Amino acid sequence: MIRVAAVGDVHLGEDNRGLLRPALDNIAEHADVLLLAGDLTRHGTIDEARVVADEFAGLDVPVVSVLGNHDYHSDQAEAVSGLLEESGITVLEGSATTVKLDGGTLGVAGVKGFGGGFAGKCASRFGEREMKDFVEHTIAAANRLRTALEGLREEEPDVIVALTHYAPIPGTLHGEPPEIHPFLGSYLLCEPIDEVGAALALHGHAHYGSEQGVSPGGVPVRNVAQPVIRSAYATYVLEPAKALA
Repeated sequence: MIRVAAVGDVHLGEDNRGLLRPALDNIAEHADVLLLAGDLTRHGTIDEARVVADEFAGLDVPVVSVLGNHDYHSDQAEAVSGLLEESGITVLEGSATTVKLDGGTLGVAGVKGFGGGFAGKCASRFGEREMKDFVEHTIAAANRLRTALEGLREEEPDVIVALTHYAPIPGTLHGEPPEIHPFLGSYLLCEPIDEVGAALALHGHAHYGSEQGVSPGGVPVRNVAQPVIRSAYATYVLEPAKALA
């Protein structure tokens, strides 16, 4: 059994220092690992990233993260990732990590992802260069996620989790205006999750969405944006080859 804590969209600023830490100090009593689904900062500045590091570094459980669109806003995503890595937080972008825990080995494949929409109502790689660039960015992100998941599958951890910021399915977007669904995620992110396999997929970004959904292939999907889960983190119990929420 592996207990996975997860949260996204905490949007920390310099005036939030110390806000989350009290709820995290005893996290090892409730979880074995903490996964962060992006939008850790408000504007992606280094000063905000230092607040994130102060809140999440040095916990009694490993911390693994992806970045979100807010973390890219100031064009300092690489520096933000570097600062978090220096603080002991693993940051994934088209990459994967394996964590050995008391309940088994957990593999996490992560990518920020991007928009584009979902089956029947999605953007296509056609027309202006700008539209092609938009869709190609999502295609590239999905391919990086596929490569990361395939690498994990070869390692054969006990449990595999896919971690993104953007949503891989529309089911966890219920509550968001349908007009903005194409900017909240893409079905392309879900394809490698179903094709390669995962016990659980976690994402954020959809503040007004719903927590629970399922992929076309039967993978449980959870929207862990903090405005949705309304707590410091949500916890999911995973067993080899299946997920229990």
